[in-house]
Amino acid sequence: MIQSKMKWNFTYSDPQKSGEGLPGVTPLTKQLLEKRGIFDSESAEQFLNPSVDQLHDPMLMEGMEQAIARVKRAINAEEPILVFGDYDADGVSSTSVMVEALKKAGAICDFYIPNRFTEGYGPNKEAFQFAFDSGYTVIITVDTGIAAMEEADFAKELGIDLIITDHHEVQEVLPDAHSIIHPKTSADYPFQELAGVGVAFKFAQALLGRFSEEFLDLVVIGTIADLVPLKGENRILASIGLQAISQSKRPGILALRKVCSLEGDMNEETIGFTIGPRLNAVGRLQDASPAVDLLLSEDMEEAEQIATFINQLNQERQKIVASIAKEAEEMVSSTEGEAENVIVVAKEGWNPGVLGIVASKLVRQFDRPAIVLAIDSEKGEAKGSARSIDAFDLFTNCMEVRDRFIHFGGHAQAAGMTLAIEQIEGLREDLIQLAEEKLSDDDYQQVLDIETTVELEDISLKQIEEVNQLRPFGMGNPKPLFHLKHTPKEVRLIGSKKNHLKFQFQSNKSRIDGIAFGMGELYPQIAPHASLDIVGELGVNEWNGRKNLQVMVKDISVKEWQLFDYRGSKHLEKNILVPPKENYIAISFQGRTEAPCNVPVYQAGEFLQDTTVDGLLLIDLPDHMSVLTDLLSRVEARKVFACYHLQESTFLKTWPSRDHFKWFYGMLLKRGSFNLHKEADLLANRKGWDRSMVEFISEVFFELDFVKMEDGIITVESEPSQKDLQESSLYREREEQLQMEQTLYYSTYKELKKWFDQYLNQRFKHVKEEVVNGL
Repeated sequence: MIQSKMKWNFTYSDPQKSGEGLPGVTPLTKQLLEKRGIFDSESAEQFLNPSVDQLHDPMLMEGMEQAIARVKRAINAEEPILVFGDYDADGVSSTSVMVEALKKAGAICDFYIPNRFTEGYGPNKEAFQFAFDSGYTVIITVDTGIAAMEEADFAKELGIDLIITDHHEVQEVLPDAHSIIHPKTSADYPFQELAGVGVAFKFAQALLGRFSEEFLDLVVIGTIADLVPLKGENRILASIGLQAISQSKRPGILALRKVCSLEGDMNEETIGFTIGPRLNAVGRLQDASPAVDLLLSEDMEEAEQIATFINQLNQERQKIVASIAKEAEEMVSSTEGEAENVIVVAKEGWNPGVLGIVASKLVRQFDRPAIVLAIDSEKGEAKGSARSIDAFDLFTNCMEVRDRFIHFGGHAQAAGMTLAIEQIEGLREDLIQLAEEKLSDDDYQQVLDIETTVELEDISLKQIEEVNQLRPFGMGNPKPLFHLKHTPKEVRLIGSKKNHLKFQFQSNKSRIDGIAFGMGELYPQIAPHASLDIVGELGVNEWNGRKNLQVMVKDISVKEWQLFDYRGSKHLEKNILVPPKENYIAISFQGRTEAPCNVPVYQAGEFLQDTTVDGLLLIDLPDHMSVLTDLLSRVEARKVFACYHLQESTFLKTWPSRDHFKWFYGMLLKRGSFNLHKEADLLANRKGWDRSMVEFISEVFFELDFVKMEDGIITVESEPSQKDLQESSLYREREEQLQMEQTLYYSTYKELKKWFDQYLNQRFKHVKEEVVNGL
């Protein structure tokens, strides 16, 4: 038995009860669409075939008309406009879209992105003062600004018209800006989940008076990288944006593709795991301006130089993240007991730019909301990022303790913050208290929403292509997860560090590979012939022109007990691995006191009470089978290790049949006597027996009073009573020993497993049956 690490939520319903409004699609596609709230053919058509015709009019956004009018006045008056952006992938792509759109409209403009380390997140007075001193009278924020109350007042004092375009969570009070363009402050706008670059794109459309397809290759970057829900307009922009970026001739995009060795069409994973992280890396380690310069560059040579530099920064970023994550994990693990309900770790010297990534790693490892802070002792402040689990809304809960922060902003699952050092402990205590009040134990376990259970024979290239009709996948439209139950033909470790698992599942009609990254520690816990329950994503691995079906495994479970067959093995220490926090015991029937891997040894007779263990090691065999069956009836075990061996085997000796006994007795009657010491070997050689069989027959006859034995001379009793061989305790013991060896030692794996199935946890099975029958 292997317990799944995550909670499996089987979300599908009985297909006979589902809606009937989706003609023309297969049952699987129908089920997937209904799971996403799509029950009619018109909605299905729009979802499966997103197009620009489905986008909303940007002028429906509150503040848009006023903002566009101000920008056009600035263009006509040749007033310079400053685009104030953010330093992440959404921010730099938003900045690039806005700058390019303003220039196409004829504006004099430039951009400004605050330095994460010297200025922090969002607009600041010093930057606005610099803009005023440089002659700017209009500032347009992108992907930031909705929480900049003081900065908006300062801009007004300077005489700067501040236009805010943003998508982050709206706080209680809005800034006093010239215009605010934000989906969530626009009651008439149908879709509220646009990314920052989506809002900038809408502004560009309104400014240029047309659909600006030339920006789609930028829009897709911020939309996917910022993890906004990929539904509604975001799905449309991501879908057509992926087509655009795959065909883009923009030098910056081509340079990124070259440095990342990207060929062919891009998908959401390319953006999320390759393009996005590199653009993010610039602002994490330094001023983010080179990322915007790359996207706006019109020169291929310049773009390649910047892309190479950005790629080097990303490699440096990876090393820094690994170092900080290791320290943070050690800080959490060093606390006594399990991780606290909310993790808050802080240290001086950590790079604030990568703390969001570190927080994400902590959330994945410990299944807890995590805040990671870098301490600046000179300023007396701590600055960092937070990531959360699904059940804990960071924005809502942190707003309940807003007084603890100097600056705070973000979403339900991600946030950034600055606070005084002396507030760190209070913040930890407050958030732990809120989590204790609002969350249950189940909330701390990651949930896998499973679309459906599939049979191995039903997995095909056509089915996977059908699933891919729902792409692009992401937040709000997760890649479908499927449940599969099957016994793998092969399980092996792969990877340079042997920390990944590869399965081969095969039936008469189908073969599919399973890849479980980072699950190598489960290898010694999976017994041969174990039936695995796995949850994963279906896909195709294409190599050298061949397409192989595969499932990317997210979690593994073995629902029944497992047998590990190490009978006669001399390498038990290498084969048996005791997982941390699991309870393993060894049982001896012959008085042994040592077991492999320092597992505690108990004598069989010590177990008088019912016992539950994770692992049960049987290190030798009993004299009587009943002793073992009695033990098994009182032990509930997830795993049983048969690691005994035989010093001397009864099974390998010749076992006498009744005819052998009959012939030997007849021989004694004819001869009158038999010298066991002198004639046993001669008889054994002549008959093709072995000496032990001759001795055994003789001892059984003696016990049954059929013969007399004196100094090795055997003679027949004159009037023996009639008795069956079974009346000899020696015969019964040897017969039982033979049966035990045959059953427990010389049997096949399947035969041994079947035998244990009869006796293991017999009492517990009986109790469960009684309960069911009683109900």
